[in-house]
Formats: sequence, C-alpha cells, structure tokens
Amino acid sequence: MPKFAANLSTLFPDAPFLERFALARSAGFDAVEFQFPYAFEPEQIVQRLRRYGLELVLHNLPPGDWNAGERGITCDPRRSAEFRDSVGLAIDYALELGVKRLHCLAGKLPSNVPQERAHACYVENLRYAAAQCRPHGIDLLIEPINTRDIPGYFLTGSRQAAAVIEECGADNLFMQYDIYHMQRMEGELAGTLRQYLPLIRHIQLADVPGRHQPGTGEINFPYLYTLLDELGYDGWVGCEYHPQGETMASFGWLAQERKRAAALLLDKA
Repeated sequence: MPKFAANLSTLFPDAPFLERFALARSAGFDAVEFQFPYAFEPEQIVQRLRRYGLELVLHNLPPGDWNAGERGITCDPRRSAEFRDSVGLAIDYALELGVKRLHCLAGKLPSNVPQERAHACYVENLRYAAAQCRPHGIDLLIEPINTRDIPGYFLTGSRQAAAVIEECGADNLFMQYDIYHMQRMEGELAGTLRQYLPLIRHIQLADVPGRHQPGTGEINFPYLYTLLDELGYDGWVGCEYHPQGETMASFGWLAQERKRAAALLLDKA
C-alpha cells in the first residue's frame, strides 16, 4: 500500500490553515504536504508538526504573484533575479521545516517570449536551483500540469519533463507526477509510471474530471496502487484533491484501501 500524505492546501478547506495539521492527524495521516508556507513563520508550522507527530514531505517554491494568476516564474527570462531570490527563501523554509523535496513551478509561457528562449531560461534556472539545493540534501522536483486548468503552462507532459531533467544533468532534479494532471493531458497512466518511475520522487492524486477524491471519477485507483507496490515505489502520494462533500467523509476510499492492503497481507501470511 502506498504511503499517503494529506495536502493541507486543498483538504479541510473550512478550517484555518494552522488547524488543519490536527485534522490530518485525526484522519490517520502520518505526513502532510502543502503548496506554500510563506504566509507563516516557520516556527508556527514546526510547532504543529511536532505536536501532532507529522512529517512534512513537500512544499513549493514561491510562485510569483499567485493572486494575479502567476503560477511560477522559472521560465521567464525577465525575472531570473527574482527567481534566484525565491530559491534562497524556499531553502531557508525547507531547512527549518525539515523538508527534503521542493517543487519548482515552471510558470506560464511569458507573453512576447519565444518558446526557445523560455526553455533555455527554464533549464538555466533549474540548474541553479538544483545546485543550491544539493548541499542541503534537498531534491528539486518539476511537475507537468494540464493546460485546461492552467492555460499556457510551460511544462505539460511527462516526456517533456524527462527531457528537461536529462538536459539539466542535475543528480537531484526529479519529476513530481500528478495523476490528475497527467490523466487530463496524456492518459496512459500505468505505462507512463512504469517508464518514468526512476525519475519520479513524488506522486499526487485526484480523480478526473472534478479533481475530487478517488472514486468520484474515471480513474481506476486500486489498480494504480497495486501497480506502485509492484514497481517498488516507496515515496509519498500526496492527496491533492478538492473534497466532494466534507473532507473527513471524503476519506472513504482511504479506509477501503487500508482494508484491502490488510487483506492482502493476511493472504500472504
């Protein structure tokens, strides 16, 4: 059975952010992830991680102006200095919070910037960020995102991400594979996971089309969980979905998976 982490940016939306740690623990999670910690002092988050015995497995680099619709600035050659400052801030938080994986949002293709120039900037900035993360034992992750949800996003497929990783040549640069985004962009989830698992260090999930909990859409999640076990994936799977109904009630799929995994262990015994 994969290890599941609660994404506190999407789950428990009716609770203030700092109260969501307790809710994740009460739901049986041992780990959490979230998008951005920067609105809080690191110690505020550290206190809650310690209080509830939770591991923080992932957060993102600063995205630019999120409220204005920016979704990263890594591919924007006009903002490289700002990007480099954001890398330092993210690492400072990661060191305080004990995080070993940072996701670097690519951003949207900037207006009036040719694709080739944006690509060159993206690769250069990723090399810089990976080099800054390496001495601290931090992996840098890139995530392909679907263009229905974020039109114009620069990194859109697993093949593109793999090619970028190879071009960068950084030994701590890996892929963050989001099942929801990749089902919308390319399908072939099982084949893609088999092909690229050596490059994948974090997985996230939500069902398609609504981005709700597993079982509300078209994806055969029990098959994928079994596949991940068969492939030997030992990383975290982040539950980055928008609950359909109350968050606690949305964990029925997780209870079923735990029962299924327990039954399999009994059969093997």
